Amino acid sequence: MARTGSRPIDELVRLAIIGDGAAFTALWDTHIDALRAYLKSTMKNLDDFFIDDICSRSFEKAFRQIRSYDPSRSQFSTWLKTIAHNTALDILESERRAGRETVSLDDNLQTASVAENMTEVETDALDSIIRDEDELRTRAYVDGLPDLYREVAHKRLIDGLQYKEIADELGLELNTVRTRIRRAKDLIDKMKRDEQDA
Repeated sequence: MARTGSRPIDELVRLAIIGDGAAFTALWDTHIDALRAYLKSTMKNLDDFFIDDICSRSFEKAFRQIRSYDPSRSQFSTWLKTIAHNTALDILESERRAGRETVSLDDNLQTASVAENMTEVETDALDSIIRDEDELRTRAYVDGLPDLYREVAHKRLIDGLQYKEIADELGLELNTVRTRIRRAKDLIDKMKRDEQDA
């Protein structure tokens, strides 16, 4: 059984299934390098920014779909690679439909612009909704987050910093910041649903 630190992968998956964000972050830390390498070897026409974006989206999908993972059918890493492969194909198809061409490593500026637009458009709408809410309520949600997500969520949702600014300020990988902010937003959405159901 594959291990990460002192915890087997299966144990981290079990904890992630019941909503343990720290366990899912440990799964990220364990698999991110291998996932990047897999995508670089299979999607040779994509640059590093696209690869990182696909990784972030893939982990987000994996977190949302974690309950569907069946360890008797495949290893977690295989399941994650399948999600990443399909995510990459979806992004490439979306780009093709939009009339854009996937650019090579030689055209970093254009690639970065396309990828930034894809990522920022996806998150800006939700950011606007959260920021438009009563500031005290937003602060209460952020303060209720686990330690792992609280600081990045505060910097993004309350201070309004960009992902790169947060990464630089906290000394974190850009994709780690993206993943933690997405997870924080998921948790805030859950808090809101719980309030409505109460």
